[in-house]
Amino acid sequence: MNALEQRLDYPFGDTLPAPGDTLEVAPGVRWIRMALPFQLDHINLWLLRDRIDGRDGWTVIDTCISRDESKAQWETIFSTQLAGLPILRVIVTHMHPDHMGNAAWLCERWNAPLWISATDYNVARLATLNMSAFGGEHSANFFAANGLVDPDSLAKIRARVNYYPSMVPSVPDTFRRMQDGDVIRIGGRDWRCISGYGHAPEHIALYCDELHVLVSGDMMLPRISTNVSVHDIEPESNPLQQFLDSIDKFAPLPADTLTLPSHGKPFRGLHERITQLHDHHRDRLAEVLQASATSPLSGFDAMGIIFKRALDLHQTTFAMGEAVAHLHALWFTGQLDRAKDAAGVWRFSRAAATATQPSST
Repeated sequence: MNALEQRLDYPFGDTLPAPGDTLEVAPGVRWIRMALPFQLDHINLWLLRDRIDGRDGWTVIDTCISRDESKAQWETIFSTQLAGLPILRVIVTHMHPDHMGNAAWLCERWNAPLWISATDYNVARLATLNMSAFGGEHSANFFAANGLVDPDSLAKIRARVNYYPSMVPSVPDTFRRMQDGDVIRIGGRDWRCISGYGHAPEHIALYCDELHVLVSGDMMLPRISTNVSVHDIEPESNPLQQFLDSIDKFAPLPADTLTLPSHGKPFRGLHERITQLHDHHRDRLAEVLQASATSPLSGFDAMGIIFKRALDLHQTTFAMGEAVAHLHALWFTGQLDRAKDAAGVWRFSRAAATATQPSST
């Protein structure tokens, strides 16, 4: 563990659920861990004992990307972990592929409804139709406007027109909306919805006060910082501030809350982790602001300041989105000014005067 992780408590130590198996982490709450074919090589899913309309069964939270390996693991879980009971409901915390990928398959297989925020449902639906972000000409132009000039990289982004549908081939035709403050009855216990922004359009975490358990999705991870990016479909957004404001919504939860993250291991130390994430982004913002005093920065320049390791193209697209998010956070608070250079690249420099809103350039 790194120094920050040592300040957290991992009640299950190094114990992980085996592929196709589950591990109980709280009464009626079971942990599933599935492999991902990325550097971030796993996702945690959750299986909650439930009873809906007089039927006993299970609620699933998040689903993994759609591929043969994850479906095979699900089939093993169906045959060995459900005690002969059906899946009654599929909850998806947000629309990213590792969470949404198998939702339509699970819902159809079990005739179970999808529960998700309306914003994420509609963005996912558009993305499966190749109508939003994640690749293609518009995405390539966005990265070029933020300083990515390598022709080969831009060509690969331009050709990446099937990125989201390759992992989320479809979404259910209907859904049940979740929104901030909703209380969902799962297994005889109340779970409160807590919305979060900055990482996804409208992420929903779930907290059970009876158990002191938080299913945090991607909003609160123990080892890595959640990706917070500006995307081409919302090029003047301020997601970093949205994210920091959102994680503060977890601060009133009890100190002994068991946090169930989508990546990493279940942990206690929620308040410490909130502080760590604020400190991390404060330090990155300070580095970017200091560098901007020397010369104007593009998103690509800022990426090299924030991420000091070699990145492949997949990682670069996420890292550049996050670098632009840090530039925008400073721009929105008036600490940086923004202007396009002769090549059409946005560059951010130290503000000549303090401002409270971004300029319209």
